[in-house]
Amino acid sequence: MKTQIPETYQLVETRLQEHMPDGTTRCNLCLWRCRLRHGQRGFCQTHVNRNGTLYNLSYGILSAIDVGPIEDKPVRHFRPGSRVMSVGSYGCNFRCGGCHNLEISWGVEALDELARGQSHAAYVTPAQLVEAAQQHGAEGIAFTYSEPAVWLEYVLDVAQLARACGLYTVYVSNSFVTDEALELIAPHIDVLCSDVKSMQDSFYAEICGKATVEQVLASIEKAHKLGIHVETRTNIIPGKNDNVDTYRRIAEWIREHLGADSPWHITRFFPAYKLENLPMTPAESMWQARDIAEQVGLSRVYVYDDKGCDCADSNLPVAEYLDADSVAIHKQKQCAASCCGESGVLIKKYERDAG
Repeated sequence: MKTQIPETYQLVETRLQEHMPDGTTRCNLCLWRCRLRHGQRGFCQTHVNRNGTLYNLSYGILSAIDVGPIEDKPVRHFRPGSRVMSVGSYGCNFRCGGCHNLEISWGVEALDELARGQSHAAYVTPAQLVEAAQQHGAEGIAFTYSEPAVWLEYVLDVAQLARACGLYTVYVSNSFVTDEALELIAPHIDVLCSDVKSMQDSFYAEICGKATVEQVLASIEKAHKLGIHVETRTNIIPGKNDNVDTYRRIAEWIREHLGADSPWHITRFFPAYKLENLPMTPAESMWQARDIAEQVGLSRVYVYDDKGCDCADSNLPVAEYLDADSVAIHKQKQCAASCCGESGVLIKKYERDAG
């Protein structure tokens, strides 16, 4: 199914959807594989069922833009020294307790406004985004700040255009994604920077009730086998994943499944959100993980004792990067598609509220 690129905000059909015998429609973008009936949204809050068809609420909706070194993603062994434009949107399939990108990633309120046809979030076409990247001296575009699978329709359109214009693409992921999604994006994505958060299922259960270590690692290995350049990252959180056994098991898995020269980035945790009570990661924990990884045989291990997650808390407004009129960029978004009705109301509960 080829996505039709709208010039103004409009819902776009979900790329990987499946009609089920019980009348639901299943989203096959991430491993939640949400089964939805009319008027329901998936766990990510980004995809909605309208009369049996799934649509992406957030196509072209940007919550943040930034331009910086590719090493900040973190990626060190693909186009080192180049600058990349990072973009994100609302919606995520994880609920990390220490999330630093809460307002620009989960964005539940922002997605509710889109569902009611009352949003003033920035809509940017793939062509506008690629042009902005070029104007700001970026050599690539990174999809980040939340899981890119939840707006894969836009990611695909941007990635294809970016490559045609000579830009590379980076996909910063939690890797709780389906094989189908990976196979769809693999021809158009140059780099996967993926979290390996822990080697304990209990850790993943706290942030995503359905995720397991095996699923995440299988997705990372799948991307590697599909020919995407893979670099992994672990944010060490005191009391959660900061033990010798975890460090060793992660390093051994990387060596055995991605190769001894596959980069592993070790980042510092900074207190945030539900984990504000935890201390910042001690430097000795990070260097201990590095030492163990090198003993295991990894040759490219990097410690970031001054940097945590790939955050976007100090970005310029989206309109600044687009060299566009802020009023026009942020005009009210109301889907014009026939499935929505004249009110633009998309979700069942808001239909009831609207009478």
